[in-house]
Amino acid sequence: MPSRKVTSTKALKATTAPASSGTASVVKIGQKRCRPFLLQVMVFSPEAGYKFEVVVEKGCTPENDAIWKLVFDLYKQKRDGFDQIVHVSFRAGTADESEGIKRMALQGVSDKQADLLTGPVYDAAKALEGVSTPTPQHKQKIRTAMSKVTTVEL
Repeated sequence: MPSRKVTSTKALKATTAPASSGTASVVKIGQKRCRPFLLQVMVFSPEAGYKFEVVVEKGCTPENDAIWKLVFDLYKQKRDGFDQIVHVSFRAGTADESEGIKRMALQGVSDKQADLLTGPVYDAAKALEGVSTPTPQHKQKIRTAMSKVTTVEL
């Protein structure tokens, strides 16, 4: 039986960094799970005869990755109730937008977000009232306003 060579630990000049300078990351191994949901986070009446609802939506890809959406529905008052006149479904396109929408679901709508929803988002959505085919400028204006809502707190 061959002998094994043993090296003294004194001969190995190992250096270790202090524990405070490193980081550790723990990652769960296994199949990812994503659970979709809808959460109504705000109903607001910005002016007489109108109201809007804001809903946070979490969907899932086939790979179980989360898809975050912020939905804005504008209603106009009629004799017998309210009719929906504009529906905007904003899908997060960046990590910051996803994080902002997720925070809305967990923490609710902040004062800054409420100001943006009742201001630029409402104005952009109301401009679409009666418009059968929104222009690229309409779409960009509302996308920019919705993006600001999601990232204002980050």
